[in-house]
Amino acid sequence: MTNPAVLVLEDGKVFHGKAYGATGTTLGELVFATGMTGYQETLTDPSYAGQIVVQTAPHIGNTGVNARDEESSKVWVAGYVVRDPSRMVSNFRAEKSLPAELENYGIVGISGIDTRALTRHLRTAGSMRAGIFSGTDAAASTDELLARVTSAAQMKGLSLSDTVTTAEAYTVPHEGEFFGRVAIIDLGIKRSTIEHMAARGLEVKVFPAKTDAKSLLEYHPDAVFFSNGPGDPEASDGQVAVLRQILDHKVPFFGICFGNQLLGRALGFDTYKLTFGHRGINQPVLDRATGRVEVTAHNHGFAVRVPGGENGETVDSPAGYGKVRVSHVSLNDNCVEGLECFDIPAFSVQYHPEAAAGPHDSSYLFDRLTEVIAKNRANSATTGGNN
Repeated sequence: MTNPAVLVLEDGKVFHGKAYGATGTTLGELVFATGMTGYQETLTDPSYAGQIVVQTAPHIGNTGVNARDEESSKVWVAGYVVRDPSRMVSNFRAEKSLPAELENYGIVGISGIDTRALTRHLRTAGSMRAGIFSGTDAAASTDELLARVTSAAQMKGLSLSDTVTTAEAYTVPHEGEFFGRVAIIDLGIKRSTIEHMAARGLEVKVFPAKTDAKSLLEYHPDAVFFSNGPGDPEASDGQVAVLRQILDHKVPFFGICFGNQLLGRALGFDTYKLTFGHRGINQPVLDRATGRVEVTAHNHGFAVRVPGGENGETVDSPAGYGKVRVSHVSLNDNCVEGLECFDIPAFSVQYHPEAAAGPHDSSYLFDRLTEVIAKNRANSATTGGNN
């Protein structure tokens, strides 16, 4: 076998294949993504920072890559695992091949392994630390490679927001008629999120992850948004404290993915790590308000726990923010997929309504944001303002 590579899992399971992308060593949490398309959007999603991604779709790379489909400025995955990489690129939009893109960003990958068997193993054993080793590193003993894997950091308890956030605040202008302003905390935001907001007449200002509430409020936003992002929400006490100040001012709030988990924590609920998470663009979610089932895009390994709200009942926020309901729920495992507050203008979803590769069932949530802003303006006009 030319260019050998080996994938070593922390439970001792080993897969042998061929080097794909850059040659060398990488360590991270091994997770699987079930999307049949959108591999470039997956690779450039900052939420995958620190993770080795297994593509369950067997044939990867046939459409190459292009700048327009990037969700951020770089490839973020820690490593990449595929079964059958395309031997050629065949798409009129392609600007380079996927292997060339992986090499450009130094992403170590492996191909030619049974990704179905690997995925089934992860569904049983759960996501875990792993390492991909190629080149001279692949010649080391299994015991030596396993020791390197088990010495890597666990995802639980890990904060990665500073790794993926913007270094400086920046503003993106609205399109068409101006509707309002949104202050965004960048915890790993995707470009398509900003595009959805701008298309609805919203000017957005994107702030670094550690921005304080005072700086956000000085922008005089009509709403505050917390983005998706990697890491454990339990390691983000600073952002939770900032969010509580925003909620105290009754500024409308919308959160996606990591933002949903942080809203849950701000409301006083706990978060927990899922066994193998939800990652892919084919996850069914029930909207309890309408009874509609949406096919949605996901990328999360943690979730919010809302005791007493499993069947859609309203519960009291343990932190004193009034009534809360689990607005959306996963039909695969009953995981909390959205939160709706009744006494403050705040809501969030665990999945990705901005999914660039699709599906687009949930893009209405950006319209809901403008509706919440408009309602809050009307209430403020009646009461004389609240911030």
